[in-house]
Amino acid sequence: MTVTIDVESPLTDEVRTLIAELNTVLLALSPPEACYNLTVEEMADPTVTVWIARDGDAAIGCGALKRHSDTVGEVKRMFTRPAWQGQGVGRSVLDKILETAEREELKTLVLETGDQHPAAWAIYEKAGFTRCGPVLDYPDSPYSVFYQKQLRAA
Repeated sequence: MTVTIDVESPLTDEVRTLIAELNTVLLALSPPEACYNLTVEEMADPTVTVWIARDGDAAIGCGALKRHSDTVGEVKRMFTRPAWQGQGVGRSVLDKILETAEREELKTLVLETGDQHPAAWAIYEKAGFTRCGPVLDYPDSPYSVFYQKQLRAA
């Protein structure tokens, strides 16, 4: 397996399919009102950077950085297709997000994930994120787990 991770447009058919698969997975784990998904159109906003992991030509995973201000960014749309899970793809995508946030001198990264995602929790915690209360404008929900990480720029 030779995985590459690059910034790509979310508006391609292949990335739309990947995001649709992610949405299907999330809706199987949480009620629709507890899924705070960016659409691919929202992911194309200039405040968002999207990374796509590929094994050869196949899109196998993704993640995004949404900037909320000059100091706060949010990790969004993290996903690895099941056949590639457990092989470090998600962590590699997260590393790209962290490198970019550091380079842009963001002070804090936050994220919201579901209450049924222990593999994601492990990736975030190994990367230095700590659990916290609700972030940004997310409601406090039994279906959500929140994380934050202070960056070196802080």
